[in-house]
Amino acid sequence: MSSPTSMEVNIMDPDFKKSSLSNEEKKSGFAGSIIDTKITRVTSEDNVDDPEELADLGYKQEFRRQLSLFGVFSIAFSVLGLLPSVASTLSFSLSYIGTPGLLWAWLIAIFFLICIALSMAEICSALPTSGGLYYAAAVFAPEGWGPLASWITGWSNYIGNVIGQPSVNSSAASMILGAVSINRPSYSPTNYQVFLLSLAIQCLHCFLASLPTKYISRINRINTFINILFLFIAAFAIIGYAAKNNGFAHGTQRWREIDNTTNWPNGFAVLLSFNGAIWTMSGYDAPFHLSEECAKASINAPKAIVLTAVIGGIVGWLMQILVSYTIVDVHALMTKSGNMWSNYLSQVMPNSAAIAILSLTIFSTLMMGQSSLIASSRIAYSYARDGILPFSGWIGKVNNQTKTPVNAVLCNGLISFCILFLLFAGEETSSAVFSVGAVAAFSAFTIPIFIRVFCMKDADFPRGPWNLGKYSRPIGALACFFVALMIPVLCFPNDKNPSPKDMNWTCLVYGGPIFLTLIWYAMSARKWFKGPKASQVFKRDAYNPPSIPKTIEGKDL
Repeated sequence: MSSPTSMEVNIMDPDFKKSSLSNEEKKSGFAGSIIDTKITRVTSEDNVDDPEELADLGYKQEFRRQLSLFGVFSIAFSVLGLLPSVASTLSFSLSYIGTPGLLWAWLIAIFFLICIALSMAEICSALPTSGGLYYAAAVFAPEGWGPLASWITGWSNYIGNVIGQPSVNSSAASMILGAVSINRPSYSPTNYQVFLLSLAIQCLHCFLASLPTKYISRINRINTFINILFLFIAAFAIIGYAAKNNGFAHGTQRWREIDNTTNWPNGFAVLLSFNGAIWTMSGYDAPFHLSEECAKASINAPKAIVLTAVIGGIVGWLMQILVSYTIVDVHALMTKSGNMWSNYLSQVMPNSAAIAILSLTIFSTLMMGQSSLIASSRIAYSYARDGILPFSGWIGKVNNQTKTPVNAVLCNGLISFCILFLLFAGEETSSAVFSVGAVAAFSAFTIPIFIRVFCMKDADFPRGPWNLGKYSRPIGALACFFVALMIPVLCFPNDKNPSPKDMNWTCLVYGGPIFLTLIWYAMSARKWFKGPKASQVFKRDAYNPPSIPKTIEGKDL
């Protein structure tokens, strides 16, 4: 990695604080927009002092930094939830073109997704704040465009994260009740049963996400080991039963034979099959949003982003290979109704073993849901801190006992509760809402990357201690190209002439809220939202940060 450069932001100028602070800003403890600031900041691997580093970015240290590299990676890896993600996205990868969608289509998609992760990690190293991409969009945008770029990025990121969490919970509830129906074929889960069970899961996750950071770290370290263990148990069980019962597919047929079940040409159907990898990998930005709780954030947070993408991508692809070569009847699996993962397990192993693997998948889904709420609540906190959300004053408070954003957790939990009512509106409506996550997430991922690649000179880019050097711009360009290609694809239905039931409503469900936020911005927010707010008191010797432990998870800092 190349050497860091200095970054200039403008709040340390004493004349700035006297210039244009409103009474409301003075009262709230904020000194104005970060876009209007000018701080000299130089960061290197030998000079990473987290409270001071955060102060240089315009914020006071509020959280205790008790997440190590492995701690923040654990949460991000749990958000990916490889076993439940592979299970729930099997229909995306397989149902469009058959097994080639699981094999080389997944591999191609992962290459570009890692490019996005590398570019995001470089930005995270330069600007390690909970605001993440929204903060970066404001700082990087050309003069006059920072507030709008930040506004779109922030709302897109928030919509994707806040919708993703209840979708995971409803998926877990559906799998739990589906497991019951395997032993009791006459039992058919009702919407209110799925709703009530999802609500109970949501309450559990709210409790876990509100715990002190050290307990969250410990829980997610354990979750990561369990997640990996369950993934290996599932893999070895599939291998064992496949070898015993039906054997494995031979040769390269599973790589070559495209079974196009859509009405689109083969080339476009291949692009549709990328969806499985995209949905699976849409949560690797979590370390960015946890950077204010991470020790040595400008080094450990970007490393966690890259580790999550690379390990998640490779292990996920190996699972795709395993599934591809153990499917007994590919066409029957693609056309059979019901949950594709359950149907696949039933092909490979006896019902009792299938229920056992499904139980492991359910537990992993529950862990994935609590990690998703942790990440989304930190996003809500950072946005409320800057006054974007309604009731920001309440949402943006850090609990004095736990030193975590409990109010933000409760806010997102309440929104999730409301979203779960859509289960009663029918499968098409709820599926459309829950499908928004990846489109919203990757839109937010790419805006600051696009600005950095196409709108900034290299000399103006504030490289952190973890950076891509001369490869920064080409890797970022590849990332932007892939997202620009795939976001429209994610909005296409399988059928050229779809009925309302078969229509993909993602563009409406995502575009509608974003359009409303743009109207809000044009009519009101542009007058008061000037980008992320910088703390009024933040010089290194001007405040006493919370006590920072000398050890992280038993290790010396």
